[in-house]
Amino acid sequence: MTEDLSPVGRFETIVLATEGSEYSAAAEAVALEMARQCGARLLVTRVVLTNPEYEALVPDRVQKAETEAQKQIERIAEDARAAGIRAETVLQQGSDPHHEVVRVANDRHADVIVIGRRTRSDLARIMVGDSTAKVIGLASCSVLVVPRDTRMPEKGILVATDGSRLGDAAAYSAVRLVGKCKLPLTVISVVAEDSTAEERSQAQAAVDRVRKEAAGEQVKVEAMLREGARPDTVIITTAKHRNADMIVVGSHGRTGLSRLMMGSVSERVIGRADCPVLVVKASM
Repeated sequence: MTEDLSPVGRFETIVLATEGSEYSAAAEAVALEMARQCGARLLVTRVVLTNPEYEALVPDRVQKAETEAQKQIERIAEDARAAGIRAETVLQQGSDPHHEVVRVANDRHADVIVIGRRTRSDLARIMVGDSTAKVIGLASCSVLVVPRDTRMPEKGILVATDGSRLGDAAAYSAVRLVGKCKLPLTVISVVAEDSTAEERSQAQAAVDRVRKEAAGEQVKVEAMLREGARPDTVIITTAKHRNADMIVVGSHGRTGLSRLMMGSVSERVIGRADCPVLVVKASM
């Protein structure tokens, strides 16, 4: 049983959402490494796209797809078990993969969903894929978005906070993750160049809260304020300068259509970053 009573900042059950393609390869490796470092249970999940009409027309094709998918996720689970990770496979059917992935996470009380990010062109880099965006919007837990050819952080983690409930939730999770990964933490709050003294004071208070929390967890942290018209650009640039190979941001966790609205800063960071981005959902 966990000693942490908060649903934010736990890394005990991880859902890996894989589609068996090259775009999932990095997510698969990151999920295994995160599970190993955090001592977490790993649920290797894949969704076979189907519907009753399709099943009635070509039942053999559906069965073949299920068999191949099960073999693929079982191979991942076997690799995880060989590394000492508690791993299970979950094969789902459905016409909406994002709904099925979120259903698994909700049913198993997952703390994190790990999912790959597709990048098809420079223009697409500023956009989060539709399915990924829906998983982030609908999930009640955090979501780790993993670009192609990236890995679990080895150098450091950067968390961005604006002092809101969402920013505090992101910072809380980042502090606990760096403690498990034994990495340094950079916390940043971005203010506009024409921000008022009160706004700067609030931003400073936000990073000071994170510094205090990190000190209590014996985590090495560097806290800073940065100016910029585009917070997403400042966050990504600072991560590169600080050698942080994971970024943590906050996102909404509400009901209704607003759950699909991540906020432009978080969405642009997720779409443009060259490293994994952990999107933390505040408690609902």
